[in-house]
Amino acid sequence: MSRSTDDRPTANDRTTSTRRRLLATGAAVSTGAVIGCAAPVGANTAPRTPFTVPGVGIPIVGSDMVFPVRRIYCIGRNYAAHAREMGSDPTREPPFFFQKPTDAIQLVAPGQVADHPYPTLTKNYHYEVELVVALGKGGRSIAAAQALEHVFGYSLGLDMTRRDLQRAMGDEKKPWEIGKSFDKSAPVGPIHPVAQVGHFLDGAIWLKVNGQTKQNATLKHMIWSVAEQIARLSEAFELMPGDIIYSGTPENVGPVVRGDVIEIHIDRLPNLSVRIV
Repeated sequence: MSRSTDDRPTANDRTTSTRRRLLATGAAVSTGAVIGCAAPVGANTAPRTPFTVPGVGIPIVGSDMVFPVRRIYCIGRNYAAHAREMGSDPTREPPFFFQKPTDAIQLVAPGQVADHPYPTLTKNYHYEVELVVALGKGGRSIAAAQALEHVFGYSLGLDMTRRDLQRAMGDEKKPWEIGKSFDKSAPVGPIHPVAQVGHFLDGAIWLKVNGQTKQNATLKHMIWSVAEQIARLSEAFELMPGDIIYSGTPENVGPVVRGDVIEIHIDRLPNLSVRIV
């Protein structure tokens, strides 16, 4: 049967149909605008993206799995002597935190010396050895008494810092991400699950440059313990599985140049080493 002219779509019908398609497309984009998170188009259709952004994972000791890193939190001036050498009074300062992007991670294998690139724009490149805490559970307003229940495991790492840029930004009252949050500024070793190593409430932490001890303290010298750091962070952010925390560095941070070898240690974890290239 032929279709009558009265059944043909009018110009208004076509305009309405186009508008509906555009609104549907806009809704799909708004729900999947994040790169790598395109909106689903069907139950059995994989999301499509214009390009691939690789995830960041840290090997888990004793497993073939990796720990997926969601966020990197860092606490500033968490050892009293280091706070003083940075010009701060630790007796009056509450804890403060900053973040690094996940692609700041540089994986360092125990028993090897990894090449670590000297970054651009700086003439005063500093080391900072730190205990790294990996969270397996998240939450908000976590009580310090329950905070360690959220820890999946521990590692050790370096918070590498373009100190001249950090200080210049601080002097100008500007954010100092450029001094802290650059490529490969967070070398880290494998994650050791709590079930294997327990918690790190004390123990030696040190750093050597070319065999000479530069930083030397114990974890008990922290102003804010790991549990307190988790509790304080959870007041400002909803913590999630995959978050890691760089828990602060002892005093005697200092510069390195190309050719220097940094070795770091925390009791009960294997040492890590990097060569500045």
